Amino acid sequence: MVESKLTYEECRRQRMEENKKRMEELKLNVLAQSLKTPVSKPSPVKKRVSKPKPASAPVRRSSRVADKPPPNYNEDPFEPLLTRRRSYQRRNLLNRVYASDEERASAIDRADEVQSGLDSQYPSFVKPMLQSHVTGGFWLGLPVHFCKEHLPHSDEIVTLVDEEENEFPTKYLAEKTGLSGGWRGFSIDHELVDGDCLVFQLIKPATFKVYIIRVYVSEFNDDNNDVNKKNEENENEENNKENKEDSSARITRSAKRTRSKAQKSPNYSG
Repeated sequence: MVESKLTYEECRRQRMEENKKRMEELKLNVLAQSLKTPVSKPSPVKKRVSKPKPASAPVRRSSRVADKPPPNYNEDPFEPLLTRRRSYQRRNLLNRVYASDEERASAIDRADEVQSGLDSQYPSFVKPMLQSHVTGGFWLGLPVHFCKEHLPHSDEIVTLVDEEENEFPTKYLAEKTGLSGGWRGFSIDHELVDGDCLVFQLIKPATFKVYIIRVYVSEFNDDNNDVNKKNEENENEENNKENKEDSSARITRSAKRTRSKAQKSPNYSG
């Protein structure tokens, strides 16, 4: 039992020595030592290589638009109106009055008469007013054929001149063929209502002379008469007031002159 155990120990020691020699021959101990203490090596920096831009190839376009200029997708802001912005009172949309068909037809007939009397050298057209033109959105669409033939092909400021030579700049949108900014002020200032008819005469490339034909002629004339009567009464009151002030001033000056003369007199006792 003891002999067999010693034999086993001797065999084991012998095998260990052989393994150690083999490890030394293969230099495994040096390799293991190098793995325990790794050496940090700086990582190489990768250089960015800029890819060459591909050569600009001709843009493929349809034959329908080949002769047209390329589209511009940049958003160009509108030019602001040069006049000071006015403040208007909001209209009550619940109390809107709609003109009857007979009243509309009468206003259009009178507008046609006005247009027939204008100089044919300057192009013109008749535009009946609807609720969307004079309340709410305040957008005025113009005849497409007239815009394509006579108005600018890009957005521009178009001036409206009324019968009293007052000017109202408005924003003309060429793509939508209508008036946007500034039209609201013109409509409210002239108290336009549904059924009124306007005659637009192009007197300059971007200037319209506008003639207003009222759908309710009698009511408008009565209102104008009332306004004129009030203006006359106010003028008369102001004139009377000025006359009274002038007469009182003359009396005061006369009294001062009389008093100064009395003071200069030797008989003046004070």
